[in-house]
Amino acid sequence: MWKYLRRIGRWGNLSEVRLVTRSTRGIQGLLGRSLFVRHLDAGSCNACELEIQALHNPLYNLEAYGVRFVASPRHADLLLITGPVSRAMIEPLRRTYQAMPTPKMVLAMGDCPRDGGVFAKTYACAAGIGDLIPVDAYLPGCPPDPEQLMAAILALLEERWLHPDSLTPRSHKAAD
Repeated sequence: MWKYLRRIGRWGNLSEVRLVTRSTRGIQGLLGRSLFVRHLDAGSCNACELEIQALHNPLYNLEAYGVRFVASPRHADLLLITGPVSRAMIEPLRRTYQAMPTPKMVLAMGDCPRDGGVFAKTYACAAGIGDLIPVDAYLPGCPPDPEQLMAAILALLEERWLHPDSLTPRSHKAAD
């Protein structure tokens, strides 16, 4: 703990050191307001959720960038999905996506949403999330660390608001 406190005292938090230098505008500069994120656990092992929770500690301090997690998809700009999509979560996933206002973005975090990860061959999991809803970006890793997640959110925002024509959902197929 003291090692991290000394690091914060010496350099500031890691998010400021590594990401603010990459984008001087930050999220509030791009949107003109805060980014609202709705997290949806589609059946994960909770490793990705632990990394998401780490974003709220003083070391990363995601709220300093204006990123807020919300409980309702009706208030969200970004849908953050973790875990392989279990068959029981297919309909709640679609309803959550449909309830979001436009413009909306979807970020699939971890290896599981892409193709099921280590759970891909089980009877309880659907195929990848791209077969169910449009996905704007995939963040690989099992689990990806908080810095990678922060960088992915910032890159997705920069892509969406600075170059809106270049970002199209990767795939969307009707699921049975």
